[in-house]
Order: sequence, then C-alpha cells, then structure tokens
Amino acid sequence: MAKIEAVFERLQAQGRKALIPFITAGDPDPALTVPLLHTLVQAGADIIELGVPFSDPMADGPTIQRASERALAKGVSLRQVLEMVANFRADDNETPIVLMGYANPIEAMGIDTFAAASFDAGVDGVLVVDYPPEEALEFAQTLHRHALDPIFLLAPTSSDARIAQVGGLASGYVYYVSLKGVTGSAALDVAAVAARIPEIKARCGVPVGVGFGIRDAATAGAVAQIADAVVVGSRIIEEIEQASADDACEKVRVLVAELRQGIDAASMASRGKS
Repeated sequence: MAKIEAVFERLQAQGRKALIPFITAGDPDPALTVPLLHTLVQAGADIIELGVPFSDPMADGPTIQRASERALAKGVSLRQVLEMVANFRADDNETPIVLMGYANPIEAMGIDTFAAASFDAGVDGVLVVDYPPEEALEFAQTLHRHALDPIFLLAPTSSDARIAQVGGLASGYVYYVSLKGVTGSAALDVAAVAARIPEIKARCGVPVGVGFGIRDAATAGAVAQIADAVVVGSRIIEEIEQASADDACEKVRVLVAELRQGIDAASMASRGKS
C-alpha cells in the first residue's frame, strides 16, 4: 500500500484527521530544510507538502512568493529539492512527502526522468499547480508507473465535469482550495467548504484535504470536522520569515503543535457526537 493511502487509513481507524503542513524547499536556507521537515513531523505532521521554488508561482500569495524568491536566491533547483528529500529519508522513511510546484522545472528535467528521480529520492506524491486534469493524463500515468500519487487541485469554481476528471486521475488525496484567489488571501468560509466536500468525495473516491486561509488552531479544527485533511502553508512560512535561522525550527514546532492540537480536539469532539 502507498504511504499516503496508509496514513489516511490509519487515521480513519483512529477517528483522526490529517495535518499536512507546507514549506518551501530552501527557505530560508537550504541547510535548514531537512531540519524543518523533521520538526514538522515531531510537531504532528502526517504528510508534508514541500514546495519546489519557482520564479512565477501564480497560485501563491505574496508570503509564499517571497519564500520562493529567498530559495531561488540561494540557487535552489529541482534536483537539490530531490536531494533534500533523500537526506530526510535517511532518518524518516515513514512520513509521506508531496512535491508541490509548477510544470516548467519538471518539463525542463523531462517528465519520465523527474518521476524516476522523485521515486528514487523517496517522494510519494506530486502536485503540479498548472497541470489541469484535461492535460495531465500522460503525466498522471507516468507518476503511477513510478509508484507516485498524482494530486490535483479543485476550487469553489470547479465544475462537475472537472471534479469527475480529477477523480479519474487522482490518487493519494485531492487538495480543495477553500477560496477564490491566491494562498493566504482571505478568511475561510467553513460552511461554504462543507457544502462542497460531499460531492467531491462522491466523484473522486479519495480523501479530501482543504487548504488556503487556515491560520490558527480554531480554523484548523473547524476544517477537520468536514474534511479528511487540513493543509497549512502561508501561516507556517510567516513564522519562518519572521524568525532567525537559530529559532526558525522552534517557532514552526510551536505553531504546528497548536494546529495539531486543534485538529485532534475537533476530531475528538466529532467522535463524541457520533
């Protein structure tokens, strides 16, 4: 069984929901990425999304854009990101890693080469923001051949046809963008998200993670009551951005532990009502 699927099965058996934090590889410094990955796990992450820095991250708000700029200024490339994953795997072969990024670096490397190198490094899934399902059949098939989960975005504006297309390609989980706009751009409307989750799950048949706009334990807990996973990125990047190199890991640990606590408390409350 693939690692991502195994995580969701384990959590479901425990009556818990997944916490999926996001950081950008190489931010604030390449030497800190692997320690930050281990910190995320120690603080309660179930799956980690690792951003591949890109010069024009069109779905990302200013916080994650700045993270990409800092990483690119340090010369971080896709191959270096894969080396970071391999280094992380030396001490953690359990926590799934999902690469999140854009098509240009992957196509420059070559899709098959990228998929093989990702598998060799220990990557478990790949989310490419600018690969819509209509154009991603070959890409998804290539990932599957290399035992990688293709993960897709859905949004409030996604049509029934788009949801069905994603359902035919996706494995691991689907990432539901909770609001219109870029990452970190607005407050989350939990009721609106709750109205969409059942139809997505019915058409896709894989767990649904919800991200964009989740900034604290209370909101993470509210999302945990309606989704299978809670994805948090910009808020974590803010902690990294405002910290020194010496205390970045500790600040991230405190925030992620709070998010974990909020999710688990909500899961426990939901179990008590059932």
